[in-house]
Amino acid sequence: MMTLRNPYNHSVLAVLIGLLTSGTLFGQQTASFPEYNFNPFIVNAAYAGLSPTTEATIANTGFSSFDGAPKSFSLSFHSPLQDGKMGLGAAIIRDEIGVTRSTSTFIAYSYKLFFDIKNDRPYWQNYQPSSLSFGITAGLQQYQDNLLDLNIMDDIQFDKNIDATIPTVGAGFLFNHSQFYVGLSAPNLIGTRLASDDAVDLNSPVYGYLGYRFFNNRFENYMLKPSVFVKHEKGAPLIADFNMSVSHRNQFELGAGYRTNSSFNVLAGIYLFETFRVIYHYNMATNNSPLGNTHGLVLSFRLQQGYKTR
Repeated sequence: MMTLRNPYNHSVLAVLIGLLTSGTLFGQQTASFPEYNFNPFIVNAAYAGLSPTTEATIANTGFSSFDGAPKSFSLSFHSPLQDGKMGLGAAIIRDEIGVTRSTSTFIAYSYKLFFDIKNDRPYWQNYQPSSLSFGITAGLQQYQDNLLDLNIMDDIQFDKNIDATIPTVGAGFLFNHSQFYVGLSAPNLIGTRLASDDAVDLNSPVYGYLGYRFFNNRFENYMLKPSVFVKHEKGAPLIADFNMSVSHRNQFELGAGYRTNSSFNVLAGIYLFETFRVIYHYNMATNNSPLGNTHGLVLSFRLQQGYKTR
C-alpha cells in the first residue's frame, strides 16, 4: 500500500486517480533532458548505429523525497553494422508512478542513407557523416496497475488489479548533419489493440526533436547546443522542452532547460578514460507540478576510441 508521508502525497494521489478515471492510463513517462540528448536511441530507433562504435547506456531517474513519485530506469545498447549503413540495438525501460509499473523491452533496426556534406567542424568533434536514418522497433510492454492498493471502495474501476502484456511496434526517422539534427518517432504505432487485458487503454506518444550545434574558430574548444523536444499524446497537454548545453572538447558538459508547466532542469557531465561519460541532472518542479524535485544519473560507455578527441 502506498504510504502518505507528507501533504504533497495527497496531491500525487489525486493526480493518479484523475489519470485512472479519465480512461487514459499511465503508459510511458517523458524522457528526461539527459536521456534524449545523450542517448537519443532510447526515444528514436533511427539513432541505432549512428555512433562510430558500440555504445551502452544506463540511466536512472527519480530519486525523490516521497512515495509514489515518478521513477525511471533504462538500459540500452546499439551498434553500427556494414560501415554504419545499418544499426542494431535493444533496450529495457522501467517506469513507476504511484501504484503503476510499466516495463518495456524492444529490439531496433535502422538503415541509413549518407550525404557527406563537408562543413567546418571543431577539430575535436567525433566525425559522423550526414545521414538520413530510418528505424523500426518490435517489443513487449508489461503493464501493472495495483489499483487495490489505493483502497478505494465501492468503485468498479478500482475493484481489481491490472496486469497486461502489450506487443509494441515503433518507428522513427532522423536527419543528422554536422551542424543540426531533426527527428520524429513513435514508440508504439499499434497502441493497445493486441493487449492481453481489454481494461488497458494507453495512448501512444509521438516525439519530435531538433537541435543545432554552434561553433566557430575563435572559440574552437567549445560547442553550444540548443535543442527542443516535443511530446504529443492524445488527451494530454503538449509537452515541450527547451534546452541549452555547452561542451568543452568532449571533456565536460554543462546544461540547463525548461519543461512546459513542469520543471526546470540543470545538468553537469564529465568524460572519463576516453570511453566513459557520466551525466548528473537535477529537475526542479514548478508550482504547477505536484510531483516534486528529482535527480538522476546517465552513464554511457563506448567501445574502441570511445569519446576521445582528435
